[in-house]
Amino acid sequence: MRRIDVRLAAGLSVLALVTTAGCGGQQGGAAEDDTSSAVTCEVARETRVGIATGNATGVYYPIGNALAGQLSGSTGGKLTGTAAETGASVQNVEQLVGGQYDVAFSLFDTAVNAVEGKGSFSAPQPVQALARLYDNYTQVVVRKDSGITSVAGMRGKRISTGSPKSGTEVMANRLLEAAGLDPAKDVRAQRLDLTKTVEGMKDGSIDGFFWSGGLPTGGLTDLFTTAGETMRFVDIAALLPKLTALSPGYQAGTIGRDVYRTATDTPTIVVPNVLLVREDLDANVACAITRTVFDKRDVLAQANPAAKGISLEKARRTLPVPLHRGAEKALNDLGAK
Repeated sequence: MRRIDVRLAAGLSVLALVTTAGCGGQQGGAAEDDTSSAVTCEVARETRVGIATGNATGVYYPIGNALAGQLSGSTGGKLTGTAAETGASVQNVEQLVGGQYDVAFSLFDTAVNAVEGKGSFSAPQPVQALARLYDNYTQVVVRKDSGITSVAGMRGKRISTGSPKSGTEVMANRLLEAAGLDPAKDVRAQRLDLTKTVEGMKDGSIDGFFWSGGLPTGGLTDLFTTAGETMRFVDIAALLPKLTALSPGYQAGTIGRDVYRTATDTPTIVVPNVLLVREDLDANVACAITRTVFDKRDVLAQANPAAKGISLEKARRTLPVPLHRGAEKALNDLGAK
């Protein structure tokens, strides 16, 4: 009787494997030996990819959804994608490496930490880049009645530092440290996503927040449209030298007064975004996704104007994060510098 049970269990296991393999096409597009075959950018089998984005009211999410929607038409229906709302950069890399997603948006500084095994990562992560994308602007906003005029002035205040394991949280903690504060002790940190952050700013339950995102970010547009008279940006440009000592990816930037209809321009710090994949992703899949990003840039920009910053002139500037060889093929074909 025991022998029959074992055989039955084994048979059911085989059946389950066959059934799983037959559903929905290839998942993820990993190749067993992808280093020697020629890259054609032609996806041979039906393949689905999951795209890790960010907060629903941020910028990664609408652009990621738009990209997912363009993959099928760019590959004759062979490649399809699904975008998911996530906590963003650090979480995206962890779940990308863990196989939960196949493509991930990330801030450049987080991606560098990932490949170098620093910061939030205890060891180098097997990720590569498809391209550098648009720049993220660090947007630090406070309630006017909070009395905060600088990052150093956040001591003892209720500050949203972004979703746990997000690039925003990494940036917020670095800025607080650059201003001489201990993020764990000197502020009453609220680790909130952007939707909850905006709600807290409106009802007065938090005093200020950090956000790293493209311009414009939907959540901030909402905040300044409905409660702009009670809000103000904080100029953080003086902290740039301390951040560039950590990473050369940090640069000076400006949030123009027209973006959120504020009274003045605001000097700030920007950091690029990159699109990441695992290093074992099928090269033709990687090539097709990269090509779609640039061929359909105008469609992505309709989802959010930040995508207008995607350019072939900057696409290769991902080092020390290496470009995936499939991306190299796509960028060569597209004439990227």
